[in-house]
Amino acid sequence: MANFEFLEALGQIARDQNIDEGELLVALANALLAAYKRRPDSAEDAEVEINPETGEIKVWGLELDLDGNVVREWDATPDDFGRIAAQTAKQVLLQLIRDIQRRQMYEEFANREGDIVSGTVQQNDNRYTLLDLGRVEALLPQAEQIAFERYEHGARIKVYIVEVRKTNKGPQIVVSRTHPALVAKLFEIEVPEIANGIVEIKAIAREPGHRTKIAVASNDPMIDPVGACVGARGSRVRNITNELRSERIDVVPYSDDPVEFIQSALAPARVREVRLDEEEGIATVIVHEQQLSLAIGKEGQNARLAARLSGWRIDIRSENEDEEDEVPEETWAEGEAGAEGGAEAEPVTAGVAESDGVAAPAPSVEGEA
Repeated sequence: MANFEFLEALGQIARDQNIDEGELLVALANALLAAYKRRPDSAEDAEVEINPETGEIKVWGLELDLDGNVVREWDATPDDFGRIAAQTAKQVLLQLIRDIQRRQMYEEFANREGDIVSGTVQQNDNRYTLLDLGRVEALLPQAEQIAFERYEHGARIKVYIVEVRKTNKGPQIVVSRTHPALVAKLFEIEVPEIANGIVEIKAIAREPGHRTKIAVASNDPMIDPVGACVGARGSRVRNITNELRSERIDVVPYSDDPVEFIQSALAPARVREVRLDEEEGIATVIVHEQQLSLAIGKEGQNARLAARLSGWRIDIRSENEDEEDEVPEETWAEGEAGAEGGAEAEPVTAGVAESDGVAAPAPSVEGEA
């Protein structure tokens, strides 16, 4: 039975839903075969053929040998199969379209893990925030949210795709606002020199919502990597800071020389001297007395971020302490390259700056922060 109208309608559905028409025909043929096999007079082995040119539907009965080879076939199309096809096609096509769309969305977003996307806040509860990404929704779990950020309904935010999970209801996309790579991706968007590979991000350390340190290097001696990232009058880095709700960002030059890199990583503090113990992985940093609290940072934050950025354990001493050959506990910072970053420095209470971001209480150290 030729059915040009059916074929035309099928083609229109495929175009509207951005689905391959051949894939629809195969899926529909499988569904029609299942409907045929439910008939009491059906052949034991059969296949359904849909002519892609005319829309003609035929059922072929098959006789197979012991090896599964076809030894005879005949036209087994029932007289009322047109009615069966019409009833089956409607319900099956709707389900098929949903299944194909879910698979296509999963394949599209599975390849986008590690990308940055913009989403509109749809719903909030104590477990996660739901974002509308256009064709699909994404989950922003509480653990991936910046502690003090509030996501108002309808607000548009940028997020980092952490994971894409395959479920029966379609892809489940998990996104983050706290991942260090979110900052790196924002710099790729704002800084053309990073996007085209002239400037590279070598390391990043972040304490979400507070402060980030990012180390950059240039592959072109004529390009200043820090200047490129900061932009004219700070315009580029300001755009990123605004997106991250005023999170402070320190852009520092990367160096293969660990002494130079550690000095840069501790900015804005001015470092007088760095001594390296390569066997223990410890860098002893000497600063002027007035620079001590600035080098340590609020609750040890500056030292902690510098340690993570550089990958060295950092022991910060003032000149007076160095002369007395004392090693105060409160100035240690564990290094772990490429971890997360922190907050604006003020007069601080010094503490043990560990790589997990927890500062233990210690005597007050007053000074510039």
